[in-house]
Amino acid sequence: MLKKYFDKTLIEAGCDEAGRGCLAGPVFAAAVILPREFKNKVINDSKKLNDKQRKELRSIIEEKAVAWAVAHVSVEEIDTINILNASFLAMHRAIDQLKVTPQSLLIDGNRFNKHSTIPHNCIIEGDGKYMSIAAASILAKTYRDDYMDQLHEQFPHYDWLNNKAYATRTHREAIMTHGITVHHRKSFRLDYSEVETENEE
Repeated sequence: MLKKYFDKTLIEAGCDEAGRGCLAGPVFAAAVILPREFKNKVINDSKKLNDKQRKELRSIIEEKAVAWAVAHVSVEEIDTINILNASFLAMHRAIDQLKVTPQSLLIDGNRFNKHSTIPHNCIIEGDGKYMSIAAASILAKTYRDDYMDQLHEQFPHYDWLNNKAYATRTHREAIMTHGITVHHRKSFRLDYSEVETENEE
């Protein structure tokens, strides 16, 4: 089971993003404050769970969390400020939507644009170490997947239902055949000769 907290004396919010490495669609982020007594043996980094597990855990997290929020940054914003800053901005937006103000932020990764009022700790592979970050990874991933599933209905050629806009072979070949959509990130270097990437982050 993952760790419950980094500092048990503080109200902590775990934060993570989803979709940073995609060729299309917004980047999503979530912030989650879990109760100190929260226990779950299944919750983990969203990449280590299947779709059914993520959906089941999302319902549990939303029901049991002290507070949770999901936010996104649009493709236009990503192309303007770059994907790294967009990922941080998405986390800031999620944090600012929390109905309970945390005293500390646990950020998945090794970098973060600090929040104006709340101190943070960056934790490499934190989504596989701390329960609140794992919970945030699950919410960010499932909400972004739902968004890409809806876009797939309008743009079925790109197979977003399955690849969620990651640079899979099918996605790259569809771009070569049909061109890009308004949902593709134009600031990304689309090199379709590269080795196929994973469908998860």
